[in-house]
Amino acid sequence: MSWRTNSDGLGSALTRVVTKMALALTGAQLMRSMKLPPSLKPGIWGAVIGAAGISVLGFSVFGWTLGDTAEQMAKERAEAAVVDVLTPICVERFHAQADAPAKLMEFKKAATVDRRLIIEKGGWATVPGTDAPNKEIAVACAARLDRPL
Repeated sequence: MSWRTNSDGLGSALTRVVTKMALALTGAQLMRSMKLPPSLKPGIWGAVIGAAGISVLGFSVFGWTLGDTAEQMAKERAEAAVVDVLTPICVERFHAQADAPAKLMEFKKAATVDRRLIIEKGGWATVPGTDAPNKEIAVACAARLDRPL
């Protein structure tokens, strides 16, 4: 290691000693060796407690969410939107069959539990491009068919 020398030999020797001491101390040792003013301790505790308080308030009151929760909420909303869009198509497909009034009377006479199965077996809740009926669409379609016009 080379050292710069200046005209004052004492200054360069002092610089070398201070530099070597700083290199020898780790970060924790350096922090312990520093003298902090006594008024700084309450300020640090205030910042820590304030950060914890803001975090608690943010997540419980202000509606902050983590990334995973936001992704789950977005997925649920997207699925609900798809069901909302495809339900009228299911109802139209039900009404488009040849004997729709008779099938509607049969549908309304069926137990509430069996109505979803009737919609699924009829194929009206099957999304184009899939083989199996969508249960959420079948439930929404059954609820819409059950309502009076």
